[in-house]
Amino acid sequence: MASSKSPKDFFRPLAVGAPTPVAEIPARPSRAIHFFDPSNPKMAAKVPDMVGTVDVLLGNLEDAVKADNKEAARNGLVEIAQATANIGGRSGPTQLWTRINALDSPWVLDDLTTLVPAIGDKLDVIMVPKVEGAEDIHYVDRILAQLEAKAGLSEPILVHAILETARGVANVEEICGASPRMQGLSLGPADLAADRRMKTTRVGGGHPGYLVRQDPVDGDIDGQRTSYQQDLWHYTVARMVDACAMHGIYPYYGPFGDIADTVACEDQFRNAFLLGCVGAWSLHPKQVAIAKKVFSPSVEDVTHAKRVVAAMGDGTGAVMLDGKMEDDASLKQCLVMVELADRLAAIDPDLKAAYDAIEVDA
Repeated sequence: MASSKSPKDFFRPLAVGAPTPVAEIPARPSRAIHFFDPSNPKMAAKVPDMVGTVDVLLGNLEDAVKADNKEAARNGLVEIAQATANIGGRSGPTQLWTRINALDSPWVLDDLTTLVPAIGDKLDVIMVPKVEGAEDIHYVDRILAQLEAKAGLSEPILVHAILETARGVANVEEICGASPRMQGLSLGPADLAADRRMKTTRVGGGHPGYLVRQDPVDGDIDGQRTSYQQDLWHYTVARMVDACAMHGIYPYYGPFGDIADTVACEDQFRNAFLLGCVGAWSLHPKQVAIAKKVFSPSVEDVTHAKRVVAAMGDGTGAVMLDGKMEDDASLKQCLVMVELADRLAAIDPDLKAAYDAIEVDA
């Protein structure tokens, strides 16, 4: 059911003394959202050294944390955030996110009431699992406003939803527009596959049985016929991207579970990048490098984009460049690439050097 809230009230705080909601979600680079278990001492010890090397560090409190470790993970995240310099906040080189427990769990209220007062000034985004409709976002939205007011925070904590159920996908547009806190969405392929009763046991990625096959050549059914593996997640990612673009928030590919298969991981991440996603989850440090590579435009792409921008002048009409027609629609596509390159160059010295070396004739 559509909300009856007036548009003029949408950007008013939901609690007295809470910070004013943001009118536009910041376009902060988040190519890799790197998950770590705050209850794991070895993982926790690596966090300080990762600041500045990864766009987002996410303290995971939900799946992959055993029930007996929930409190330790929550307290561990507080300790890590308080002890680690330059992590989180609006100006830090690495954002700090957390994935709280599911809204139907016995731990989620303690997650929120512990984290916001203790580290709310450092916590950029709260990821909410298994979001099924706008009502889930409204619930978190109101509680966060109350806790922010009590903690005296000056900036609102943003919210990120994971699509992990068929109902969530069906309601994706209303989820995106449920609150000005909405930062983005991630695909949760494993839980979504189970909820849909898909016949795959993989965590993200493709499946060799999901394919199309060439028609028989010259009617020879027994002859050699080429087959092509298809992408199980194309529809869902495309729908998620459209919903996010409609509401000015950001789409992400979720986990790729086969850590050893870096080739397939890169392929899956690149599919998501080409469709419009801005980043993906990282479950292992080797996936951080893959995500940073894939979700950063290549020098060749940025060079072409800058050439089109230079050739188009005031942006009207059409020009021929290398035998191809470029017009105002081409310019809009190229500006997406150039603007992303500029944002990444501001935080990544290697990319800055590579992009700054591009020379384009006016």
